[in-house]
Amino acid sequence: MHTSHAVATRLTVTSPEQMRDLGRRLAKLLRPGDLVLLTGELGAGKTTLTRGLGEGLGVRGAVTSPTFVIARVHPSLGDGPPLVHVDAYRLGGGLDEMEDLDLDVSLPDSVVAVEWGEGKVEGLAEDRLHVVIERTVGEQTGGEQTAGGQADGEQTAGEQAAAPEEDVRGVVVTGVGPRWAGEDLAVLAG
Repeated sequence: MHTSHAVATRLTVTSPEQMRDLGRRLAKLLRPGDLVLLTGELGAGKTTLTRGLGEGLGVRGAVTSPTFVIARVHPSLGDGPPLVHVDAYRLGGGLDEMEDLDLDVSLPDSVVAVEWGEGKVEGLAEDRLHVVIERTVGEQTGGEQTAGGQADGEQTAGEQAAAPEEDVRGVVVTGVGPRWAGEDLAVLAG
């Protein structure tokens, strides 16, 4: 899977605030036409990272999980690219379905962040940035319900109240394709 054009950097993120900061730093590297694939289990921090991306890109509208709309467009408040935030979890056909969504925006002019996109949307672009978020500690409690009884996806409030090590994430950012060959992703470490 890894070609000679892949560059990667590994980071440790210890809080939701740091995950947002990472998104803001990532936004500085992005330009129109960039595709960002976000991979990680429910509650790993994909949407939190995307929220930071949106802040860094200076787009309009609160970035929330697009689960029920599949894709949400956040226009730029300045002269930057819009952010298209996609939840590909229920996209079966991948690329064709993405094009059927009839987003009122051109993907080559946008930054596209796709949650659950692995194996579905790689065909959108030869160049892409893979962001894989993994829980590094507290994995035993990863799938359990919180005291309030919510399912995993609703865990964010409970997670922040839990032991701090529950928030530790390993994040691997890999640039694929010529577009990323010259980029120094180590700058993301802040």
